[in-house]
Amino acid sequence: MHKWIDHIVVRVENLDEAIKDYTDRLGFTVTKLPMDQPEIGLRRAVLELGTSGTFIELAEPLGDNSEIRAGLDKRGEGVHLVALAVADLDAAKSDMKARGARVIDAGKQVFLHPKEGHGVMYQLIERK
Repeated sequence: MHKWIDHIVVRVENLDEAIKDYTDRLGFTVTKLPMDQPEIGLRRAVLELGTSGTFIELAEPLGDNSEIRAGLDKRGEGVHLVALAVADLDAAKSDMKARGARVIDAGKQVFLHPKEGHGVMYQLIERK
């Protein structure tokens, strides 16, 4: 069912500082410059990993009511979620529910509750 890790989202307090650390110290290259996404309450930058399409997303909260802010307040900086590519999102969602997993259905996005992943939240992403 799961095909590969699509991307990893890392919560950060300050996106500009995180970009500097990831580029200067860790050798990553920013492939999508910082952009605000107020509709989901974050500012983000993308660091692609090779040519497979897999990437790391650095995410800073915009405002106090975003999921990124809640995660920072609860757990600090670090991995916010791991997105898994699946061939059929509806089938994967049904399979997870049938297995008893707590599925968070957020419109076109599907997440697995962090308690299912022993503290790691997973997102299911359809990739053909």
